[in-house]
Amino acid sequence: MDVILFGPPGAGKGTQSKFLEGVLGVPQISTGDMMRAERKTGSDLGKQFDQYMSSGLLVPDGLVIGLLETRLRMRDAVGGAIFDGFPRTLAQATSLDSMLGGLSRKINLVLSLEVPTSMIVDRISGRRVCLDCGQAYHVRYSPPPATGYCGSCGGTRLVQRSDDTESVVRTRHASYLAETLPILGHYGGQVVVTVDGTGSVQEVTEQLLSVISAR
Repeated sequence: MDVILFGPPGAGKGTQSKFLEGVLGVPQISTGDMMRAERKTGSDLGKQFDQYMSSGLLVPDGLVIGLLETRLRMRDAVGGAIFDGFPRTLAQATSLDSMLGGLSRKINLVLSLEVPTSMIVDRISGRRVCLDCGQAYHVRYSPPPATGYCGSCGGTRLVQRSDDTESVVRTRHASYLAETLPILGHYGGQVVVTVDGTGSVQEVTEQLLSVISAR
């Protein structure tokens, strides 16, 4: 089963897709995580990603699609995937449809998480991440230990990522409204299901599972 977990940056797609992996038995494919991992390597490709992501701008389609196509050909994604953060443009949606069609597959379901802008800004700008192990915190909802050390690995490099500042978040959200939201119309019909993403993690998960079980 191929599913798109849709919604603005900060809607909770990454958190929910981890739960859905176990339910559907297919991997989460996060182009955002893949691009951040490439940035860490310091490669030429990673530097290209960094130029766009640090400014809150969409990475050009050609760069993202090449990265995704390689991932879709891996063995664990043969039976389907949960697409987290992709597609972000109508052109990407068309390319994804083409890639899946070549594999005799198609998007079976689009789960659209709806969250207001003010909540998105609060969720993302409050994030803090351990550079040593990747453990994520939030200054209000899940603060890091008062000692200043990561509770997971003991590291001291707890930072706000450059693409998590409020100004960048608002730029990304504006891009989402202009470039990404129209994708819902591309799929439409019985494929798109809207889910309220403002509740607790468990409440949102239950809504998603209810939709999936009805399919």
